[in-house]
Amino acid sequence: MESPLLPSINTKAIAFNIPYSLLYKNMKKTARLLNSKRDEVIDQWEKEVLQQVKAAPTTNKIALHDHVPNILDDIIEILNRHENTDDYLNDEKIHHIEENSIEHGRHRATSPNYTVDQIIHEYMIFHNVIIKVLHKNDITEESLFHLIKCSIDKAVLNSVSSFTESIQEMQSKLIGTLAHDIRNPLAAARMGIEMINYEAGKERLEKVKKMSYNSVNKAIELIEGLLDSITVKAGEGIMLSFSEMDINENIQTVYEEACEVFSEEIILDKTDEPINGTFDGTAVRRLLENLITNAIKYGHSEKPVVIKIKNEEEWLNISVHNHGEPIPMDKQEGIFTFLHHGKQQREKKLKSYGIGLTLVKMVAEAHGGSVALRSEKGFGTEFKIRLNKYSNVPGKVRTLLNTEA
Repeated sequence: MESPLLPSINTKAIAFNIPYSLLYKNMKKTARLLNSKRDEVIDQWEKEVLQQVKAAPTTNKIALHDHVPNILDDIIEILNRHENTDDYLNDEKIHHIEENSIEHGRHRATSPNYTVDQIIHEYMIFHNVIIKVLHKNDITEESLFHLIKCSIDKAVLNSVSSFTESIQEMQSKLIGTLAHDIRNPLAAARMGIEMINYEAGKERLEKVKKMSYNSVNKAIELIEGLLDSITVKAGEGIMLSFSEMDINENIQTVYEEACEVFSEEIILDKTDEPINGTFDGTAVRRLLENLITNAIKYGHSEKPVVIKIKNEEEWLNISVHNHGEPIPMDKQEGIFTFLHHGKQQREKKLKSYGIGLTLVKMVAEAHGGSVALRSEKGFGTEFKIRLNKYSNVPGKVRTLLNTEA
């Protein structure tokens, strides 16, 4: 029987013919070395990734690093906490590596042009850089290399699995959002048909007919968008189709349909002057519909939702304000991002403002614009959208998912 006073048998140390005491010292030495060379490892990894991984140069530095430094910290901590290379598999830090690598995969799914093989390539470079640094500093124990390789292999497995699942999730959400949005114009068209009453007079009949016609046309356009969303790659969002138009009519249509659908008071503050530019009319309507729906859903039912439209020489400004409880400050920063909704779905925390806000930001940025949020107690919540009227030319453009607020 093994004496309880003796250390556990280190099978890897035996396999590599390394004395236990020396292995213990080398694990601590390796942990100290990697900690002191942490920035060097990350900088060299970044340099080689930018040279060798096709999608990397289009990713900003902060986004490129993502969770990789955290994974290195976890490996250092594992080396530092253990006496041999056998018991690390039960270390809770392995679970931290799993969490960080899962988030790394999700992040790469929202970064343009990334593929599974490029994620694996990133990790291969990461592993090689670590080994080169160790060799350079006279650390050559194979058992330590084995531990590091096992940790990185686990990270690769989790990142690839998370990346694949996230692509499927994005596709499902984009298609689901389009399918949901199709219901609105079809419901409006059906309601218009039900409201047809020849005794109400010609003017009322023409108004209902126009509303139903516009709603059916909108549903057809959304179905075309649904077909475009069947194939989604990393970092991609919806397909937009730009054309020169007066967007004022689209805004008026959304407002009139919302007044028909919702019982709450909705106020539209705009002039009747043309708002000419290059827009995707369907996308702008969906943007406005999502903001109105959220304003009604989370606003005070007895106070109005106010829509303001301001037409400038180069910009179209849209704001939607509602009264009610503000969005918590810690939720505001990530409320427009796909990653935020993914985490919220997994953790099942608080109410969600929906992937519709991800769509709002995608549409605004695709129009060369931006989205801003103000949400405070006593003020309510206001979304401000700026669209550049002339940043696009007519034609189809695939939007990009946003990973940062």
